[in-house]
Amino acid sequence: MSIGTAALVVLLSALVVGGFLFVRAFLAWREKRLITCPENERPAAVRVAALNAVTGAVTGHQALHLSECSRWPEKQGCGQECLRQIEKGPGACLVRTLVADWYAGKTCASCGKLIREVAWAEQRPGLRSPDGRLAFWPDVPAEALPDVFLTHAPVCWDCTIVLKTAAEHPDVVTLRPPREHLYS
Repeated sequence: MSIGTAALVVLLSALVVGGFLFVRAFLAWREKRLITCPENERPAAVRVAALNAVTGAVTGHQALHLSECSRWPEKQGCGQECLRQIEKGPGACLVRTLVADWYAGKTCASCGKLIREVAWAEQRPGLRSPDGRLAFWPDVPAEALPDVFLTHAPVCWDCTIVLKTAAEHPDVVTLRPPREHLYS
């Protein structure tokens, strides 16, 4: 192998690894976060301008800016003081992290099973509202999480799927009360 070919292989490898790290950082920065708005001390859902965050980190001039906020457009001209909360712990205020931490160690309000680690891509658990209705995570506004955590009960993925199917197709699904395990 010639020196030119070896240099090309090293350069391509560096580009692939660098590209992978860039995309991974971009995806991490673009996730929704929950902060406390300094103006009214209420929860607000925000997104960081991910491309600016990643390119700023690469160039050494990282200056975070919001690309979305649940209080906009009314408060769009704010000073974005909430960014200090994100700078202190970028992962701690991720909606995904807050929800997963809330489920940790809880049991399903429907079947009583311990809820395993949340697998967001495959098996999202649900919620049962105080009036008994089933709620799903894409439908829950991030800024409502503190109230939801206080008022709703966790429902495992299995029960979420069964209850959702039963609600959508009551003529096909029959729900029965749980039985004692036959071999216990």
